[in-house]
Amino acid sequence: MLPTKINDTMNSPWQLYTLQHIDLELQRNRQELDEIEIQLTNDEPLAKVKSNIASKKAELGDTGKRQKEAEWVLEDLQQKVKQINDKLYGGKVKNPKELVNLDHESKELSKNVRKKEDELLELMSEVEDIQANIRNISQELKGLTKEWQHRQQTLIQRKSDVEAKLASLHQDREELAKQINPEALSLYEQIRTTKEQAVAKVERGRCQGCHITLPTTQWQKAKAGNLVQCDSCNRVLYVE
Repeated sequence: MLPTKINDTMNSPWQLYTLQHIDLELQRNRQELDEIEIQLTNDEPLAKVKSNIASKKAELGDTGKRQKEAEWVLEDLQQKVKQINDKLYGGKVKNPKELVNLDHESKELSKNVRKKEDELLELMSEVEDIQANIRNISQELKGLTKEWQHRQQTLIQRKSDVEAKLASLHQDREELAKQINPEALSLYEQIRTTKEQAVAKVERGRCQGCHITLPTTQWQKAKAGNLVQCDSCNRVLYVE
């Protein structure tokens, strides 16, 4: 809300205080616009989930490959067991020593088959767990994407509103600056190079910039519309 004008249009302190109000609004809106721009380009939550999915898919590919290899090894072992058992129980081998060796080899291979079956079951379970994990993360990504798109729409609308507000403020500032005495405007701009607020209100005889009590004659001059600076903080004094 702009300050209420109490004197004529040539009241420099009032004009400068009004200009300062506009400048502070401009600053606030620029900061908001910068924050909106950052949020519009910030897809870190989505990127993180996508990266997680990619990692899980790579893990699934590796585990699936190990599963296939285990299946091939198991198939090969089972084939060897069958071949040995065919010899062992086929009746063609008569030599007792050879039969004992075949029986021993069959038992060892059967142990390896059971071990490989257990390994394969673990790999299959691991594959199922990873697949379930991917489905859950994909569902999470779907929800996050929907939220992100909605937030993007909201931010784009807000950006448009802030840009329109900035354009209006720039126009107000330009029009007001034309009405201000060049020397007063120059002083205002000079003070702003070192202080965020170049104009300070006077309330109960105190400068609200530095909270120092002012000489009565000083704030009375400011109240009359004269361009007066605080002896302590150098700000232009404004009295409503």
